[in-house]
Amino acid sequence: MPKPSPAGLPGRDQILRFIVESGQPAGKREIARAFGLHGHEKILLKALLKDMADEGLIDAGPGRAFHKMGGVPKVTVLRIVDVDGDQPIAVPERWEAEGVPPPRLRVVERGRRQSALGVGDRILARTEEAGRGWLAHPLKTLARGEELVLGVLHEEGGAMWLKPVDKRERRDLPVSDAGGAGPGDLVLAEKTGRPPRITARVSERLGDPFAPRSFSLIAIHKFGIPDIFSDAVLEEAEESARRHLGEGREDLRQLPIVAIDPADARDHDDAIWAAPDDDPANAGGWRAIVAIADVAFYVRPGGDLDREARRRGNSVYFPDRVVPMLPEILSADVCSLGEGADRAALACHLTIAADGAMRGFRFSRAVVRIAEVITYEDAQARHDAGGDAVLEPLWGCWQALAAARARREPLELDLPERRVVLDEKGRIATVAPRERLDAHRVVEDFMIAANVAAARALEKRQAPVMYRIHEAPSREKMVALKDYLATFDLPLALGQVVRPKLFNRILDQVGDRSEKQEIMEQVLRSQMQAVYAPANIGHFGLALGSYAHFTSPIRRYADLLVHRALVGAYALAPDVEATRLPAADAERFEELATRISAAERRAMEAERETVDRYVAAYLSTRVGELVEARITGVQRFGFFATVDGLGGDGLVPVSTLGAERFRHDEASRALVGEESGDRYAVGQRLTLRLVEANVASGALRFELPEGVNHMPVQGRRDRRPAGRRGRPANIRHQGRR
Repeated sequence: MPKPSPAGLPGRDQILRFIVESGQPAGKREIARAFGLHGHEKILLKALLKDMADEGLIDAGPGRAFHKMGGVPKVTVLRIVDVDGDQPIAVPERWEAEGVPPPRLRVVERGRRQSALGVGDRILARTEEAGRGWLAHPLKTLARGEELVLGVLHEEGGAMWLKPVDKRERRDLPVSDAGGAGPGDLVLAEKTGRPPRITARVSERLGDPFAPRSFSLIAIHKFGIPDIFSDAVLEEAEESARRHLGEGREDLRQLPIVAIDPADARDHDDAIWAAPDDDPANAGGWRAIVAIADVAFYVRPGGDLDREARRRGNSVYFPDRVVPMLPEILSADVCSLGEGADRAALACHLTIAADGAMRGFRFSRAVVRIAEVITYEDAQARHDAGGDAVLEPLWGCWQALAAARARREPLELDLPERRVVLDEKGRIATVAPRERLDAHRVVEDFMIAANVAAARALEKRQAPVMYRIHEAPSREKMVALKDYLATFDLPLALGQVVRPKLFNRILDQVGDRSEKQEIMEQVLRSQMQAVYAPANIGHFGLALGSYAHFTSPIRRYADLLVHRALVGAYALAPDVEATRLPAADAERFEELATRISAAERRAMEAERETVDRYVAAYLSTRVGELVEARITGVQRFGFFATVDGLGGDGLVPVSTLGAERFRHDEASRALVGEESGDRYAVGQRLTLRLVEANVASGALRFELPEGVNHMPVQGRRDRRPAGRRGRPANIRHQGRR
């Protein structure tokens, strides 16, 4: 038993030592009992503990048990915030140590090979400090608490309010406890209270999302994207970066291999080379090389670096930053195929026939020296000018590959991608569609050929393959598409074998009609989501029987798995045993496929939402102005529209369309006035007034301007009563301004 100090009370150090070493929660009663305190001494102890708390030495946890400040109570409620492999990671549900980040505890579940806990679960756990970290032993699983709300604080009328970043949250929440955060801060908050008095209590301040180049912070925190590398991961990356290229590599430095990439590319995974084949047996054909960064040589199975790459699944690209799968020393330096430096590569050697058929392939680990890094725009301009000795063979080989692609008839959807360009201060300069050049198609078809070769090479050795699969559309989606196309008098016969060319024929029938983009978008929505899987069903959209991702291992973990499988299947030196796919990973391919597919979807949603926020910020200076827009979706509560040339979806509430009642016609995807027959349908172009641009959520809100009539939808069968066709909308604004 600890001895009391001469004054009868233990000293601060003695109390701290007892709290840390106690095997059970240590409250005032336990401390008094341990030091043999009675009567008046207990009153003095209470004052001493209060002083220690005020001095930041200790903090009180649940049940009034004390713990060392910056530590964790012996028994406390934890919330699961991540799952690292099969290891749940938790943080204390309440954390009030100012200036000290909440610790991350590894949850140890006895008798379980695979965790039953997931992100968002709550547990009551016994905790212990282990070395430099913390462990948690679950005592019981608790009911899930209120979902945390991510939002931005703002002040109005002398009170603090939380504006949620989720577009589905329509109301701001009054803040009962700001937790030290201020207006403009991005925070995590808990909903407290009961209707109608629901308030928000801030649990964590996350930063300023409106600082230059910081809009992505919202998506990073909303989707739980890991964006900080641990010291252990960074140390391993530094050590890996010092690794010598190794013996046994094929030397390709004499070839003028070039990387063609976007002007704003942060890393260079791939580079290409081609030349006419001098083999008489392949007259008119081509020899080509697709050189890919040899990430497997630097990121080896089983280490902290590999575990972190697997947890992230892929890099996430925002307009203001990239959250890389690998630390920058690898992703932007040692692994990246930059100009003029000797780099480790996994090379795919292709033999292409004159008609574009793949006649042969082989893989080697190589050392390359990239002759030049060229932007897509410069590559296109140089080819168009003619006479470029490096680019002409690339275009020649591509024309053969393009001919083979045309015979396959993959799905052809030419939908523009938005590109947000920031100025030097991180403000939006422009938001515009990316231009699609032949240079993009050249690189794309080289990459597809290498991906096909990788899948076939692994199949040839009966090795594990992480396929990229894409199912044909389901019957339900086909029925919905048939009903939709019927509103344009476009037939779609069901019951036939569905192939990509079926959709291409439909788009050919559309021709240059104004609704073509809308119809392409609907065809895209009818498709299934491409995913990763160890069982092959082919890739419907590309019209390919075997397909895997091989060409981007710097930014996709799936590609790294394919590289490791190739290293093992073909014993590609150097360091075959240390860099091949472990048998344990091969056995877990199905689980890994599910995990990296989910990470990909997470990244896509985060990237899309961030672009929406940039668009909202870009338009926030134009609130009250008229904009040209196109209706993209219709629901019973209103219709959604996007601004021409910019994107970003905004709602026009049905309450603002006038006094009459509007009926939601699901088949034709339109709102129809029951008295006037006026229609607002998907694809319709019209002038709208922008009334709100919410930068935090990326949401826009529009209204119909006074005196501006809707335009009829061209090409649709008009279902309105004969006596009311062509009549302008009777618009009376009743919505809030």
